Amino acid sequence: MTPFELIEPATLKDAIAAIDPDDPTVRPIAGGTALMLMMKAGVFQPSRLISLRRLNGGMSGISAALDGALTIGALTSLSAVEHSPEVAKHAPVISRIMEHLSNVRVRNMATIGGALAHGDPHMDLPPVAIVLGARVRIVGSQGERELAVEDLLTGYYETALAPNELIASLYIPAQGKMCAAYFKVTAGSADDWPALGVAVALDLDGKMIKSARVVVSAATPKATRLAAAEKVLAGAAINDKTLKTAGDAAADEAEILSDVRGSAAYKRELLRVYIGRAVRAAASGDKR
Repeated sequence: MTPFELIEPATLKDAIAAIDPDDPTVRPIAGGTALMLMMKAGVFQPSRLISLRRLNGGMSGISAALDGALTIGALTSLSAVEHSPEVAKHAPVISRIMEHLSNVRVRNMATIGGALAHGDPHMDLPPVAIVLGARVRIVGSQGERELAVEDLLTGYYETALAPNELIASLYIPAQGKMCAAYFKVTAGSADDWPALGVAVALDLDGKMIKSARVVVSAATPKATRLAAAEKVLAGAAINDKTLKTAGDAAADEAEILSDVRGSAAYKRELLRVYIGRAVRAAASGDKR
């Protein structure tokens, strides 16, 4: 790696001020699990890294409101989320995915904010955050704003963050009676990058689906809601016919990419199948 400057600001204001929006070689770094790999591979050569590890002011930690809404600081490690009783109680689908999100060494270092700001379509967290209706609080030199996670992700490794903006926290609204499931289909080990990710959240009335959120990831340029599949599921009973129709609608709608983990045709067939599996798992309370 080429030499670079490392600074460690104590406040979020100082960290933002240290970012040069006109110099793409200046980057903030939290856990660094992705950025360091890019540096070692020579893909990215920074002139300055701004470490966020010493920031004070509530950038880490998990809090639960009385209604079950969760606020997770951007510097909270994935491991802390994995073992949080508040997350397990109010958003158990997140706790379940963490066990197979990369490996324990990465989870001990990687942060919630970094996992979202990196914009990697293969990450397991973004599709689940989207089906839960999560939002991020963003802080920059022009002030603060909130953005739905589905609007944060704009393309392949691309987000709506301005060069001088940082994610400060993730907010997950109270889920009420919503039930959710996530399926990760890998070509290798269970904690490998997925060839396909499918997340589903359902609002049920007995055996009928009142409303649904469906998100596909990994096989697509970004984690993406599938409106056509959601429309099929809304107001329908959970049966083979409904799930086949929803799977077909999802496969027709999604923009599928070929890569080393499989062809677009292969992933499209996976999507057809796993839409139904995810819906059944969510409706039955299966711990996926």
